[in-house]
Amino acid sequence: MAEQAPFEFRLNNRDPGCRVERQGTMNPILIPVGILVFILLWVALNYNALVRIRQQVSESWSGIDTELKRRYDLIPNLVETVKGYAAHERQVLQDVTEARARAAASSGSPEAQARDEKTLVESVNRLLAVAEEYPDLKASEHYLGLQHELANTEDRIQAARRFFNANVRDLNTRIEVFPSNLVAQLFNFEKAGFFEVESSKVRQVVDVSF
Repeated sequence: MAEQAPFEFRLNNRDPGCRVERQGTMNPILIPVGILVFILLWVALNYNALVRIRQQVSESWSGIDTELKRRYDLIPNLVETVKGYAAHERQVLQDVTEARARAAASSGSPEAQARDEKTLVESVNRLLAVAEEYPDLKASEHYLGLQHELANTEDRIQAARRFFNANVRDLNTRIEVFPSNLVAQLFNFEKAGFFEVESSKVRQVVDVSF
């Protein structure tokens, strides 16, 4: 009887009706499902990264906007102070006033606003050059205080500009490089523009006393 057991096993194994359970066999459906889940996770991670960087661009632009408004608030006082000593410099004073109005009303892309800011900076530089020709004006405590505030504001604008442009560079890089560019194209992410503008040539004033 013991000698017939292997023979019976072979017969049963060849029997079409025999049910043999195989442990550890993977369901074929799990493979494509796993691949699909991996792709969806990858798309979600890249999408969230793009959204996060785009939000950082928006937030850093608000920092620039705050400092630009600070400069807009200083310029009318600067114009009025210079006018008190050089009222005959009407064209220079008018150019600064008009350039300031255009820049303050600008609401386009960073590149478009940079052009308006460039015009404003150029007009302010001409105004500062005129002020240098009046010793009494340069010695005025009010003018020196405005000059000091303007210099500090220009420094803050440039710092905010560098931070904004760094975020723009990160966003544009992700939109351009493979494979994150596939997700950017799928969800219509657009590259952001840099903000390039020079600071006014205001002389930094140290130890201003009032």
